[in-house]
Amino acid sequence: MDSFDQMEASLLYCPKCRQATPVRKRLLLVLAEGEKFDYLCTRCGTISGDKIERPPPAAPPHQRRFDTVPLPPPRRR
Repeated sequence: MDSFDQMEASLLYCPKCRQATPVRKRLLLVLAEGEKFDYLCTRCGTISGDKIERPPPAAPPHQRRFDTVPLPPPRRR
């Protein structure tokens, strides 16, 4: 289920080149809701798309999981 949480584009349609071309991801803005990226055509530099990556939601404090390893009992000599 989580495997498709964030998708990355490798080819998008470029309106200037009029075909699907490889794209480069560029950070445009850091917003309160996440980071906004533009996808630029690698051939001509035209913006072919954009994306806002939202940070994963934080778990409430009472549900946070701390991975701890229990210590073995002390050895008696």
